[in-house]
Amino acid sequence: MVVVHGRFSELGAIATESGFSPADLVLFDFGLSSTQIDDPSRGFSFRADGPLDMRMDPDSTLTAAKIVNEYDSAEIERILRQYGEERWARRIAEFIVARRPLRTTRDLAQAVEAAIPRRAWPRDINVATRTFQGLRIAVNDELGEIEQGLRAALLTLKPGGRMATISFHSLEDRLVKSFFNVESKDCICPPQQPVCTCGHRAALRIVTRHPVRPSDQEVAANPRARSARLRVAEKI
Repeated sequence: MVVVHGRFSELGAIATESGFSPADLVLFDFGLSSTQIDDPSRGFSFRADGPLDMRMDPDSTLTAAKIVNEYDSAEIERILRQYGEERWARRIAEFIVARRPLRTTRDLAQAVEAAIPRRAWPRDINVATRTFQGLRIAVNDELGEIEQGLRAALLTLKPGGRMATISFHSLEDRLVKSFFNVESKDCICPPQQPVCTCGHRAALRIVTRHPVRPSDQEVAANPRARSARLRVAEKI
């Protein structure tokens, strides 16, 4: 086994340098490490007070603190709406800007709690969950890394090789589903176009038409697996 520190977007180069190209299998786990979540100093969780960090790679420069304390309200709103799917994004952004400087995860969680009327708090998740998710995705460019990683995996696999992805929220799963759907078609021209001009050819065969979800037993043993979705495709 060879362990390498790198990004999804660097998969192709890492596989070549490590002697794993072409590959039989590429498995992506898009989840956040429990070790990271449970360490208050990393700033990923609202459950314990810590610095507003949220970097998966401590060597990167962008932090959650920079976003909430330096970005304008409109950009914070966009991040929360696009990456956190938060319907209260505008109001939360306004409260964040009004309460600057925010220094800790508790400062941020309190800004969210103040912004959203108590009657509108979700029953199934913490009221700050979507805000923390949106900021974390922005800090780490998670969706951009996933998209580049999927493309790198397609180039790295040998014919007959398989790509498996484990997603933990709808944005990730939607991106994987769209990629698999596009790469499994011979033509991606608009439906109303009478003649194909794209020249696209299918490179994948979808193995899992519907995502595989964890069993009740698995969720009971590991509650953090409850939102996991597994998809698999095979290179043609």
